[in-house]
Amino acid sequence: MGFEDRLPLTADPGKAAPLIDPFARAITYLRVSVTDRCDFRCVYCMAEDMTFLPKRDILTLEELDRLCSAFVARGVRRLRITGGEPLVRKNIMSLFHGLSRHFETGALDELTLTTNGSQLARYAAELASAGVRRVNVSIDTLDAEKFRRITRWGDLAKVLEGVAAAKAAGLGVKINAVALKNLNEHEIEEMLRWAHGEGHDLTLIETMPLGDIEGDRTDQYLPLDLVRRRLAERFTLTEIPYKTGGPARYVRVEETGGRLGFITPLTHNFCESCNRVRVTCTGTLYMCLGQEDAADLRAALRASESDEALGRAIEEAISRKPKGHDFVIDRRRQAPSVGRHMSVTGG
Repeated sequence: MGFEDRLPLTADPGKAAPLIDPFARAITYLRVSVTDRCDFRCVYCMAEDMTFLPKRDILTLEELDRLCSAFVARGVRRLRITGGEPLVRKNIMSLFHGLSRHFETGALDELTLTTNGSQLARYAAELASAGVRRVNVSIDTLDAEKFRRITRWGDLAKVLEGVAAAKAAGLGVKINAVALKNLNEHEIEEMLRWAHGEGHDLTLIETMPLGDIEGDRTDQYLPLDLVRRRLAERFTLTEIPYKTGGPARYVRVEETGGRLGFITPLTHNFCESCNRVRVTCTGTLYMCLGQEDAADLRAALRASESDEALGRAIEEAISRKPKGHDFVIDRRRQAPSVGRHMSVTGG
């Protein structure tokens, strides 16, 4: 019997007030990192020789379920499981199956996953059976050698096998690509045609100044307004109101019929409509990806079997959610805007 079979059916829906931040934004979307570990070492995300957290610091799967459920009880309608690479976490599917009970009560609208795709062929069918309806897969290039160079350890063929398995299982697939100057900037048209040809959305992301990496991020940074202007010379891009709950702004590419998203934390930040918070695998709640202010939820989780202290900690933290982030990339500012790596915060 998995731990999800021992959990109550509800998370006391209706007993807690919804989470509203100081700027009257309702917090309805939670991104939860289940591990800081990853089987890739992407050049924009982490150093090749990473030191990972000790097991005692990581929330158990039972604790992750309690934490997510406490947010669901306070009005969170979307949960996204992230990492590191979430599918390398042992017994991770028990968490998906456990959280799926919130679909039965109507408290949860969506349970999704962000993955590098390396384990997706193994888990796609089971993810679908747990109520997952769509996944985000990170692919920055369709060139196998370049893919290896960007990810350091990744195998493109294995990732594409995972994407195919997700499609066969009935999962919607969105391809996420970080736009990288001199690495993949001239492949974006090819990636767009491939993704849309396979029936997948494509979202382009600006590299973010999170964590120390080898090299200079100014050598990687490619502003998406430039990318969009280039694409507009080849394609008709029509603004559409489509939203997935995240920060991407979408257009329809008339020539392919597919959707193309832009996540632009640097050129055009999206803070005014932010409905998201992130929890790390250690139970640290970050109210903003681009700020260091945080709240320790692990202490509240482990202090009592009751969720009362946890609820108070969540509500106090949301009362401190800032208006926006302060991301900057330029050669005069060599240190990252935020010291923690994206793999720690949750991708």
